[in-house]
Amino acid sequence: MRNVNTKLMSVDYSRWKWGANMTVRMVGTVAHLEGDWTMTGVAENIESLVLSLNQIEAIGEKSFQINCEQIEEADTSGLQLLNVWVECARLRGIEPQLVNVTDGMLRSINELGFSQLFSDTYPDLPC
Repeated sequence: MRNVNTKLMSVDYSRWKWGANMTVRMVGTVAHLEGDWTMTGVAENIESLVLSLNQIEAIGEKSFQINCEQIEEADTSGLQLLNVWVECARLRGIEPQLVNVTDGMLRSINELGFSQLFSDTYPDLPC
């Protein structure tokens, strides 16, 4: 059995702030994405995404939800980062699912050509 940080597992709420307006808030196995997922904070936030996947992996979960209801804006950079994060989760054997995707984010996904990339994680995505 591998050594797991039990303090990490006992934390229900972790918050990482990215750039000026980009955040992820972990509550159990739900990642709550908030703010503007735009070029502003993308480059600085890779480590935060890794930490959130480490938390999910440490408790042995095989799936998690990505709650998108608080995303105010998403551009190409933000959607690319989200896609890479989803793929990294899958490489770790963790299946992500997008939930509460806003109309604005759906528009961005479709207009920027990301609909096929997210179709597995959000089955209701109109392609």
